[in-house]
Amino acid sequence: MVRNLLVAWAFVAFSGTAGAGAYEEMLAAAERGETAQVLDFIQRGMDVNTADPGGNTLLMIAARNGNLDLLQALLVNRPGLNRRNRHGDTAMLLAAVKGNLEVVKRMHAAGASLEPGGWSALHYSVFGGNPDLVSWILEQKPQLDLRAPNGQTALMLAAGIENPEILRLLIEADADLDLKDYQGRSALDLARRAKQSANAELLLKSGAVEE
Repeated sequence: MVRNLLVAWAFVAFSGTAGAGAYEEMLAAAERGETAQVLDFIQRGMDVNTADPGGNTLLMIAARNGNLDLLQALLVNRPGLNRRNRHGDTAMLLAAVKGNLEVVKRMHAAGASLEPGGWSALHYSVFGGNPDLVSWILEQKPQLDLRAPNGQTALMLAAGIENPEILRLLIEADADLDLKDYQGRSALDLARRAKQSANAELLLKSGAVEE
C-alpha cells in the first residue's frame, strides 16, 4: 500500500514538473518566433491562452514581436483576443504601441477591439510613431476625443511628442483642439511644456485658443 502511494506521488510530481517545463518551452518558442513548435504544443493539449508571469499570452507575444506567421496561426486557434496582461494591455494595444500596422489590421479583422477600455489603440499608436498606423485607425472612425486614463486625448498625447505628422493627422480628423486634461492643460499647453515648438505653432495655426 505504501509502495503504491509512493509510486503515485512520484508520478504526480513528475507530471507537474514536465507540465511546467512544457509551459516554459512553449513561451520560449513563442518569443523565438518558432511557430511550428508553438503549434505542436497546442495540438498536444496546451492552452492557446497560456501566459507568462507578466500575463502576456502567446498572442500578445506574437503581436508585440510583430510575428505575423505566429499571430495568424494563433488566431486560427481562437485565442482570447481582448485578454489583458498585468499592465492592462491587450495584444492589440501592444501592436499599436510598436507601430505595427499589419498586426493591428489582422487583429482588427479577427475581432479584437481598438477600444478595449482605458487606453485605446489610437492612444498607443501616437506613442508608436507610425503615421500610417494612426491614419488607418482614424479611418475606422474611433472615438477621436476619447480620454486615456491620464485624462488626455490622442491629440494631447501627440502634442507632447516630436512627430508633427501625427499631430496633423489628428487635427485634420477634427480632434477637439481646446479640451483640457484633468490638470487643466490643453494640447497647446502640453506642447509648450514639452518644448515642442513646431507642434505649438501647428496647433495655433489650426485654431487652438491662446489663453
